[in-house]
Amino acid sequence: MPRYRPHVAARPSWRCRVCGAAWPCSPARLALLGEYRENRTGLLIYLATLLDEATGDLADTAPLTDRFLTWARAR
Repeated sequence: MPRYRPHVAARPSWRCRVCGAAWPCSPARLALLGEYRENRTGLLIYLATLLDEATGDLADTAPLTDRFLTWARAR
C-alpha cells in the first residue's frame, strides 16, 4: 500500500515536493482547507506568513497573492 506523502513546499522554488506544481498545489489546498476547517482566519494568517517568505525567495511576485491567498477566502 502506498504511503501518503504530504504536499509541502520546496524552498526556495516554492514548488510541491511531491507533484512539482506551484505550491500550494491542489492536494495541499485541500489538506489546508481540511486542517483549518473551523478557522479560516487562521488559515489566511498562515498563508500570508508563507506569502511573505515566498516574496523574499521568488523574483516574480505579481501572481503570488492569487496563488497563496485568493483561493482560501470564504465563498
